[in-house]
Amino acid sequence: MSPRTYLLAAGAFAVGTSGYIVSGVLPAVSRDLNVSSATAGQLVTAFAIAYAIASPLLAAATGRWERRRLMVVALLVSALGNGLAAIAPTYELLLASRVVSALGAAVFTPAATMVATTLNPPDHRGRAVAIVFGGLTFALIIGVPAGSLIGASLGYHGVFALVALVSLLGAVAVQVGIPAVAAPPAVRLRDRFTIAADRRVQYVLGMTVLGCLAAFSVFTFIAPLLGETAGVHGTTVSILLLVYGIGGAIGNNLGGRVTDKFGSQRPLLVIFVVFVGLLATLPLTAVSAVAAGVVLFLWGVFTWSVNPPIQNWLIELSPANSGLLLSLNASAIYLGVGLSGIFGGVVINSAGLTALPPIAAIVAAVALVFLLLASRPSKSERKPAPELALAD
Repeated sequence: MSPRTYLLAAGAFAVGTSGYIVSGVLPAVSRDLNVSSATAGQLVTAFAIAYAIASPLLAAATGRWERRRLMVVALLVSALGNGLAAIAPTYELLLASRVVSALGAAVFTPAATMVATTLNPPDHRGRAVAIVFGGLTFALIIGVPAGSLIGASLGYHGVFALVALVSLLGAVAVQVGIPAVAAPPAVRLRDRFTIAADRRVQYVLGMTVLGCLAAFSVFTFIAPLLGETAGVHGTTVSILLLVYGIGGAIGNNLGGRVTDKFGSQRPLLVIFVVFVGLLATLPLTAVSAVAAGVVLFLWGVFTWSVNPPIQNWLIELSPANSGLLLSLNASAIYLGVGLSGIFGGVVINSAGLTALPPIAAIVAAVALVFLLLASRPSKSERKPAPELALAD
């Protein structure tokens, strides 16, 4: 495994922290800018939507850029967005700064994933993807709690300034430590998006959207849910979320290893079957602090192990268009995340809090159906080989 892969993970940590950090400073934003919590929460939605829309468009627009330069520029854009957030005097300017930050993140993560697979041999591709996504995982485990803690003393302005600094340091690290990586062979814009018409690509991307929607709709409301099922609150919930994050870090690494050993499809089948079962039974199993800890740990393992096999599968489907496909998958992730709060709120208002995990399990089951459909060979692969004529 190339040690340079960990520099790419550091950059992913920077843009991941940029994306997740708002959840840790929402109360301060709401208080200082005199807006409601719901309005402050739109900062998360703006980032997710901007990311989802921009990722494939920017991937196409920058398709001929040398990859190291592209990643450095992306990190500098992320730093600019967070720097603007640090000095934004109004909610409107803060919202605009989140869009700028999202543009940088939307370019960096897919590019870093592709470069990681280039720097490592094919039989380590799954682990390389896992290392890059490990940066995002640690952003969730470390970056968000640290931002919340630091925000108590520095305010949200100071938190965004620190994230801008981390992005700048990431840009320096990539420039110094990553070699120049040529852009993929030139492909016409029309041909770039033709691959998105492949039904297998569509099923995989649909699986990503539904999987993220199911997972994050429950995770968004996990604190009140654990309060109702397990009777835990405050510090205990924070500890349980840390347990979830540790499970996520282990799952991300494990997902890369099993992908290298077994390919993409078999691990994904196991992951989604267990994932559906965990969600469907969560209100019945997370009934105490200890039981909730076990459930959240397993949930973290299986939720975060899904990224390496999906990314690897998309690269296998069209190596020449892997940059675009990874960008489309990144959009699918953030589309699912962006819709999760809305979906979760609708379910809770109509069916109640404890109904959310089982209903989310149904959504995950549909993602499992998409997985099975995507696993079917294409028409060209099903064509029988021509029979050889026998010599007289």
